[in-house]
Amino acid sequence: MKLKTLHRPFEIELLTLDEYTAVPHKNTYFEMVFILEGSGVQIINEHELPYDSDKLFLIFPQDSHSFRIGLTTRFFFIRFNESYLKTQHREWVQKLEYIFYNHDHLPGCILKTVTDKPMVRALAEALLREQQNGGPHHQEVIQQLLNTVISIAARNIASVQTAYPYQPSHPLSMLGYVHQNIKRPEALKIEELASYFHLSPNYVGEYFKKETGESLQKYIRSYRLHMIEAALIHTNKRISEITLDFGFTDTSHLNKIFHQEYGVSPTTFRKRLLEKNGHL
Repeated sequence: MKLKTLHRPFEIELLTLDEYTAVPHKNTYFEMVFILEGSGVQIINEHELPYDSDKLFLIFPQDSHSFRIGLTTRFFFIRFNESYLKTQHREWVQKLEYIFYNHDHLPGCILKTVTDKPMVRALAEALLREQQNGGPHHQEVIQQLLNTVISIAARNIASVQTAYPYQPSHPLSMLGYVHQNIKRPEALKIEELASYFHLSPNYVGEYFKKETGESLQKYIRSYRLHMIEAALIHTNKRISEITLDFGFTDTSHLNKIFHQEYGVSPTTFRKRLLEKNGHL
């Protein structure tokens, strides 16, 4: 897997493509992709996500991604690294880091507010004009526009998060820790959580409920199943591969847990989905 780096704090790029020939890769920086025109499929962490115009995707460092283009697409890329975030006001930097690093990484457009889509489009077009035309204080204007796009992205992510409100003492919430380690059951044991957050093991469950309003074990189960459902829908992975990915002891264990929630096995769930979409 190719690893891409960014040798400056930020960059913007417009690409109009009929075919995306780059191999899947991972970045060492954040990347936002706004679709100005076109349609196709974005492939991120082996999830296949349909895209069309006015969709904004946030790609995190170490996410694997590529595109499969259907109709000619104008991609607007914004790339920035942690050093760029550090140039902003300290309190806002902390909030941005908290929002981004506690994001659940579920697939899809991050713009949940309908009115934000035309706003981001206008900002993208303004960034492109400013980059092309230059002028007095050219760099400062670009940074202000870029900061506004980042702020809108952060606002939309925060609007659907259930994490306890930001506190500077906790750069990663317990909810964010669960999201980050959902494929590592050993990291989600009470003892590991207690050690990471410097809590008494007896207080971990209460702390999580205070942060999210839900019980820890119920949330882990629900979130893991949500991610498994996404894997069944958006990837071609075999059930045995998904079993290993999410740390189940064997396929029968996964089948049992999945059946309890969905009333069918993972195999049947995927088959019905394919039939519904006319693929069988």
